[in-house]
Amino acid sequence: MTLLNYANKNELNNLLDAKKIMIVFKDAKKGQKLTIKDDSGIVLHLEDVKKGGNLIKYFDFSKLKNGNYTLELEKDFEIIIKLITVKNNVVVFDEDAQTTIFKPVIRNEKNMLMITQIAFDKKPIEVEIYYNGEVVYSETVKGSPILNRVYKLDEELIGDYRVIVNNNGRSYVNSFKL
Repeated sequence: MTLLNYANKNELNNLLDAKKIMIVFKDAKKGQKLTIKDDSGIVLHLEDVKKGGNLIKYFDFSKLKNGNYTLELEKDFEIIIKLITVKNNVVVFDEDAQTTIFKPVIRNEKNMLMITQIAFDKKPIEVEIYYNGEVVYSETVKGSPILNRVYKLDEELIGDYRVIVNNNGRSYVNSFKL
């Protein structure tokens, strides 16, 4: 493995031989998902984490085409994303640069539905509530880094509910019965 560090900490990039790349995610838990995707969002690799602790994996990226790829660890309430670029069998990987997307927390107690999500990038958050397959409520929250909503559902509308929260090109679904 070849490792080259630039002196300027702000531009700390690692140029690595694509045949053996070590990827580390801290504080992984058994059952979480590790995914590798290409620029188009196509899943190239998906696995469940086998044990808790620091997740250390070695990958051979030498067969990948030139381009950008993401390595994602989907945790209970967040998704940790690391970026790599492959160019001519060399991987550019900045170990310190990672993005965190916070997943929404959706829960219901009796006829109260609570949704909370942190979106520091302030991208729009779309919320749709379905009752027996039909949309009964929809809203788009823009410009706020925190979504914190409580919805009171009609106690007499007993049946199947589904909540879909869309943010950052991802959908989060929660189904429940009332």
